[in-house]
Amino acid sequence: MADAPRGPSPTVDVIIELPDRRIVLIERRFPPPGWALPGGFIDRGESAPAAAVREAEEETALAVTLVELFHVYSAPDRDPRRPTISAVYIGRAEGEPRGGDDAARARAFAETELPTPLAFDHARILDDYFTYRRTGRRPPPA
Repeated sequence: MADAPRGPSPTVDVIIELPDRRIVLIERRFPPPGWALPGGFIDRGESAPAAAVREAEEETALAVTLVELFHVYSAPDRDPRRPTISAVYIGRAEGEPRGGDDAARARAFAETELPTPLAFDHARILDDYFTYRRTGRRPPPA
């Protein structure tokens, strides 16, 4: 009997806010190239919040405190490697980020200084996030 088709892989991303109102992005070490929110795949037996904290620390060397679940992104083409569903959290941290694990480097950016290219659908996520911070309106389910 053939295996049942696999659905999207569960992932997490974290928008890390620093006290100076900048956010942390990582430059990816592996394809697809570009800058991205810290995040990754949820391991078997791991909750989404635990995965978000783990991935953020592995990729930025920052101790992150999650403050809210921002939104869920699930467009079938959001990751060119395979379909994924991402729970995106907003977290807070202090300190200077350092790249590690899958991150070649990590840096903090103001909204007006975002690097390019941004990987995956992270340009959309960040646009939604900055709109939310200005207006208090979350993006609609998509």
